[in-house]
Amino acid sequence: MVAETAKSMGCVLVCLCLCGLLLAVQARAQEDVLFRDDFDDLSGWEPFSFRNIDRHSRYRVVNRGENSVLEATSDASASALISRQRFSVSQYPVLQWRWQVTRLYEKGNYLRKDGDDYPLRVYVIFEYDPENADFGTRISYELARTWYGDYPPHSSINYIWANRSEEREPVANPFTDRAIMIPLRSGPEYVGRWVEETVDVLADYQRLFGEPPPATASLAIMNDADNTGEAAISYIDYIEVRSRSSSLPVP
Repeated sequence: MVAETAKSMGCVLVCLCLCGLLLAVQARAQEDVLFRDDFDDLSGWEPFSFRNIDRHSRYRVVNRGENSVLEATSDASASALISRQRFSVSQYPVLQWRWQVTRLYEKGNYLRKDGDDYPLRVYVIFEYDPENADFGTRISYELARTWYGDYPPHSSINYIWANRSEEREPVANPFTDRAIMIPLRSGPEYVGRWVEETVDVLADYQRLFGEPPPATASLAIMNDADNTGEAAISYIDYIEVRSRSSSLPVP
């Protein structure tokens, strides 16, 4: 009887230890996630439109199955959603999301200005910091602010769903070499299917720009078709920013 009681107590203690460990791991994972948007609404985002582009893409929350998702619709149009959340890529370098496109653009070509359209892309936009810029850079950015009313971004990474199967290597955007495009999906193989992506933005920036990123970044989402004149509907299920430690497997 004593042996059986001791054995039962031992099992209870083991279960309690395992439960405590699991709760600690879950709490740590929650601390390591800076923010996550499941697109129940768009309160965390603001619209962004471009000069000289009158037709704007449409973004709205819709229900697909049991989940609410972001629907992005283009029709010879271009505009974006920009997250209100600012963050440090050095502290929170891991970006994860789940997306789906329903069609590609026949005229899309990531090497040409007239083909620079994608059914979906996720931007990481790095803010310009005048205090850490040299004199020549400050002058050019002050001139840009005079024209546009605000500082343009210092640089950006565009994670794109490329239209052509051969578009697989990172390239500079045809409009500016301060925006590097990384094709995560290329061509029709996964069209119509949900695909989950996980990227290390800090590692990508250092590899592509050869220097540490600026201190502050934000996210943007866009479905654009102003250059090709085509149309598409795409979706994002969720998007999340977190530290590297939270992406480690649970022991």
